[in-house]
Amino acid sequence: MTTRRVGIDELLERVREGLDRVEAKDAYEAAQAGEALLVDTRYAALRERDGLIPGALVVERNELEWRLDPQGSHRAPEATSHDLRIVVFCNEGYASSLAAMSLRQLGLHRATDLVGGFQAWKSAGFPVTAA
Repeated sequence: MTTRRVGIDELLERVREGLDRVEAKDAYEAAQAGEALLVDTRYAALRERDGLIPGALVVERNELEWRLDPQGSHRAPEATSHDLRIVVFCNEGYASSLAAMSLRQLGLHRATDLVGGFQAWKSAGFPVTAA
């Protein structure tokens, strides 16, 4: 039995088919209305270089599932329910798609990601603060 190998581009395309990805404007409006939790998975050097989205929860990628699992012993206080709408973002919107799918596999069925990541948010002129 041989397993067909899938490259990252094909995997990313498949993952994104299962997500309702959001644009910066929609993410901003949902966060402002208290309808979504923005989650920043960028590593520290990028946050220090480019800044932060005010109100976003910072959870580095290697801790994401542990911090956002509502049943987990290491969950963040914000991880209150499997019904929570989570918008994950990375720097440019690639790794965040994979992260959002991982959260969906934990039962966080409303998890998605930000198209274009932090850079799209910043380019659209939405608020950014110094790290």
